[in-house]
Amino acid sequence: MGFFDRLKKSLKKTQHVLVRGIDDVMARHDRIDDDFYDDLEEILLRGDIGVQTTEEILDDLREKVAERRIRDPKDCADILIESIRDRMHVSDSDYDFENGKSAVLIVGVNGAGKTTSVGKLASIYKKQHKKVILAAADTYRAAANEQLEEWANRAGVQLVSGQNGADPGSVVFDAIAAAKARNADILLVDTAGRLHNKKNLMNELHKLYRILEKEYPEAKTETLLVLDGTTGQNALQQAREFSEAANVTGVILTKLDGTAKGGIAIAVQSELGIPVKYIGVGESLEDMQRFDSDQFVNALFNI
Repeated sequence: MGFFDRLKKSLKKTQHVLVRGIDDVMARHDRIDDDFYDDLEEILLRGDIGVQTTEEILDDLREKVAERRIRDPKDCADILIESIRDRMHVSDSDYDFENGKSAVLIVGVNGAGKTTSVGKLASIYKKQHKKVILAAADTYRAAANEQLEEWANRAGVQLVSGQNGADPGSVVFDAIAAAKARNADILLVDTAGRLHNKKNLMNELHKLYRILEKEYPEAKTETLLVLDGTTGQNALQQAREFSEAANVTGVILTKLDGTAKGGIAIAVQSELGIPVKYIGVGESLEDMQRFDSDQFVNALFNI
């Protein structure tokens, strides 16, 4: 099964809520009026697209319906789909960090899938013939080093780690030294899971970000926030808090195969201006890829 087919399968629950709901609204209404827009709003919100993004999509729909003098609700479907697609576009320039020397900080709450995402990214970059080094800066969780070592072995890349309970900053210092010595293309830094509302932990994350900026200026610093797709709208608040601590430049969206809340992929970029750069739909190395808005929308709407 190719990635597109796996993506379609993973979006089945979201499709059931969102796409079937939209189809039902289109079928039930014989004219475009306030009740029609109210019903559409309810469906979009239920699909976890979010209040702000839902309002923007419906405003866009109203404007185009008036411009094109559309009368039949069924003729609104394509406009709605294109409006959603436009809000998810990721440009090639968003991946510029892959093409030069870079340090990528992987952040997120406990259980979002950070370490797994680090391993999958390492595999993606290794297949691009990049020299990759992993830094095990999650020094608090007992099994974190072992888990990341397993992913490093699977991806065939070097790992820099420290003792359990060591200062995460010291691991990052050592990893930067190793990256410089080996002339690495990409340094991937796995960090400890932390609640976005815990100030001391977020301050520590900011410290790691500053170390990368100060000690490794020749590398572009990228911060990727791992968001669990099953958390829905709570992911937006996480993204806001992490952005303040470590200048989040992109999102890795995981666990879409277990949720009906896939609409969060639309809300993250539309509301926060942070692109979803990678998407995960399973546990194997091949189950993460660059995010493609066309592919996502086509899979979601069965196009």
